[in-house]
This record gives sequence, C-alpha cells and structure tokens, in this order.
Amino acid sequence: MSAEAGNAPGAGQRPDEATGDSPFPAQDAAPAAPAPEPPERRVYVGLGGNQGDMRANIKAAIDAIASIECTRVAAVSPLYRSAPVDAEGGDFINAVAALQTRLDPYALLLHLADLEMRLGRKRRAGDAPHSAPRSIDLDLLLMGSLILRSTPLVLPHPRMNQRAFVLRPLADLDPDLHVPGHGPVQRLLAAVSGQEVELLPE
Repeated sequence: MSAEAGNAPGAGQRPDEATGDSPFPAQDAAPAAPAPEPPERRVYVGLGGNQGDMRANIKAAIDAIASIECTRVAAVSPLYRSAPVDAEGGDFINAVAALQTRLDPYALLLHLADLEMRLGRKRRAGDAPHSAPRSIDLDLLLMGSLILRSTPLVLPHPRMNQRAFVLRPLADLDPDLHVPGHGPVQRLLAAVSGQEVELLPE
C-alpha cells in the first residue's frame, strides 16, 4: 500500500467512524418537563342582588362559578337580607362563596364579569358603579393575602371592611379570617354592629 493510500481519509477505519455517523439509531431528545401548576389560593367572592328571584339567582351564580376553569367552590355562607347601602331599590340578599383557584386575579375577575352578563346583569349607561338595582352582583373580595391597587381591580374589595352584609357571611366561613390591610374579621364586624343584616332560613 502506498503512503498516499495510507493517508487517505477513512483509511483503516469503519465507514461510520470516517463519517462520524453512529451505527445506532438517533435517540429523540427527552421532552421538556411541563411547567409547574400555580398554587391554589383561597378566594372569597361576594354574591348579591335585589331584583327577580334572588335566591335562585345566587344559586345559579354559585353553580356557574363551579364551572370556571382551575377553580372549585369550597364553601358557601348562609343567605342574609340587608337594606341597600349606596344603592337603589329594595332589600338585597347576600352571601359569600369561598373558592380555591389557580387563576390569577385578573383572569378570575374576567370570568366573574362574564358570568354576571350571562346571568342577566344589565348595566345602564350613566349608572354610578354599584348604584342601580341588579339581579346578580359578583364581587371579588379577597385572594389570599394579596393587596392590589389597579384600575380594573382593587383587593381587598373597596369598603368591604365597612359592610356588615359582607363581613357577617365572611365570618361564618372563617371566624379567624384576617382581612389584609384591615385586620381580623371579628373586629371589623364589631365595628359595624349597628348595620342590620337578617339571617335567612335555608
């Protein structure tokens, strides 16, 4: 064999060694690990209305909330009757639902606004926020210990610490609840003891 032949590329090597190709089939890359799910957070949603069949409206709202993605209804307070506060029309029936959700607050807010419309909530042009009579109102009250101040959403819900019709059902669901930025729910409830709310029979 000549020196030139001995120095030719691949001389004395198997074809796969000369080309760098493996004799074994290529292995597919391992799939990327799925992103971890966000943790569940405890959320409280206020429900109320003073038009139509208010009990049926609240029940329908709770059933609809249970269909929201990544969300489940953990508990619902008893129903209460209260006089309107900064609102028009007759007495309200109110309740609070405790949820567990993986949604962020803005996504949950959009779901609640959509459910209000689907359940017949009508907003008239020129109405001040929360002043007109309504068939159903769904308010995002609390999301864990989150304190948030933005244009579409404020948490805790504005003035909830001054409303017995919110604090009473909240205390039913969690007597030891601490409202972020305001304090224990029992202390807040004592401060509005002059506001009458009537527990309704089941």
